[in-house]
Amino acid sequence: MQKIVYVPLDDRPCNYSFPNLLTDQTEVNLVRPSLNLMGEKKKPGDTEQLWDWLYKESMDADGLILSIDTLLFGGIIPSRLHQLSLETCEKILNRLTRIKACNPKVKIYAFNLIMRCPQYSSNDEEPDYYEYWGKEIFRYGELSHLISANLASLEEKKECEALNGLLPKEHIEDYLARRKINVGVNQLVLEYVSNGIIDFLIIPQDDSAPYGWTAMDQQAVRGAIATHNLELDVYMYPGADEVGCTLLARMLNASKDKRPLIYPVFSSIQGPAVTPLYEDRPLFETLKYQIIAAGGLMTTNMQEANLVLFVNAPVEPMLEAACQGDLSTTYQVNRNLIDFVEQLEFTVKKRAIPCIVADVAFANGSDLELVKLMKNKKVLFSLAGYAGWNTSSNSLGTCIAQGMFYNIFGESQGHRNFLALRYVEDAGYCSYVRNDVTNNKLRELGYNYFRVDGKKGVVANIVQSQLTSFIQEHINDDENSIQIKECTMPWSRMFEVGLTVEYFKRAGNEKATE
Repeated sequence: MQKIVYVPLDDRPCNYSFPNLLTDQTEVNLVRPSLNLMGEKKKPGDTEQLWDWLYKESMDADGLILSIDTLLFGGIIPSRLHQLSLETCEKILNRLTRIKACNPKVKIYAFNLIMRCPQYSSNDEEPDYYEYWGKEIFRYGELSHLISANLASLEEKKECEALNGLLPKEHIEDYLARRKINVGVNQLVLEYVSNGIIDFLIIPQDDSAPYGWTAMDQQAVRGAIATHNLELDVYMYPGADEVGCTLLARMLNASKDKRPLIYPVFSSIQGPAVTPLYEDRPLFETLKYQIIAAGGLMTTNMQEANLVLFVNAPVEPMLEAACQGDLSTTYQVNRNLIDFVEQLEFTVKKRAIPCIVADVAFANGSDLELVKLMKNKKVLFSLAGYAGWNTSSNSLGTCIAQGMFYNIFGESQGHRNFLALRYVEDAGYCSYVRNDVTNNKLRELGYNYFRVDGKKGVVANIVQSQLTSFIQEHINDDENSIQIKECTMPWSRMFEVGLTVEYFKRAGNEKATE
């Protein structure tokens, strides 16, 4: 059995649990640190104990998948709040050398984010001052970038000057100092790739945009990648919470000496050219990265494809999933879901080619119309992978990774359970229940979107009840059934949900077998 040691980006299910679920009932033994080492939201994980644990587990491991943000700062949110110097980070990173020296054969895949810069004012995941100055900090960065690129108008130059005088000096200095360390850490990590200690690196961009602080930092890091001649060993593209799954799929493919060929099918002509919300480039360009990062290649010939990737693509302007109940004419006429689903059914049932569905027409949730049509066609549980949560890249990376596992291990209870989880979470929670509970339940209970009554309180019970109803109405049929075993609110807020679900094949009420 292949042993892979995994240090997640944080304790949320998407980072901590999804990769583990992908390995269920496979020959991959994924070893994770206990949750009590991982911290929670703004509380950093115990980095010293994490390193001790990593040393021990890496001695007989075949591969390591490591979040540098976690090993340095204790998680994704602490990486935006820390007070570490670059010198301290450099000393901590040197511990990777010891691991490789003790186990020279171990493959190390790592990832380290370029620090995000949200376009809104909120301190939920940022420093406290971001609640008051977040929007202005983003705009100041966007304008500064436009000016440096000689693209700013006179009005924009004046606006930038005004923001420079308006923003509190201590806040912008603190913010930019931490961004400078983030760039410095990424440059340091490149040296470990250059000397062969890290075998492959992804530098994801969390909530990126074409212009701003994140885009400028990206330019600096890209220059360092070129200087080290590491373009083929270091990938940089939009994403974050899906990268654990992506690197796991890449490591699996590498160990099996496989390079799956993937043929893309889109729901619209316009879709591949749309820049998704929270990202900085056209969908098709990111799609290429997601495929090669997971160890595959794109093909233009469906007949030679190992997997067909059906991409339910957005149109301009891309909408949030919560808005899909009142679609614009553009969304209705610039995509052809009927052809999309007919092609999907034919490819699955007649061509017998495994199919993945990347449901990225909306941000932060599934396309409920697509889910309905797939249920009508009875293909929901015939897929090699599905995802439709959070950003476009989060969904792409998740479903492509599942498809890679399916390509090697095929059908299993674990695979069907993960499909079931995606439908319940991405369609049920992200596209319906989250919005309904937020708008109609929280205020009367004395809570809000960013604060509920803990992981397993009244809100979690309401969410589970509504999801159970959603499953009965929109997913279950006379052949397939899903049951929720557990429902939690991981960070005591509404953005994410923690679910344990199980798929059953309706056949005398017996659980589906292999």
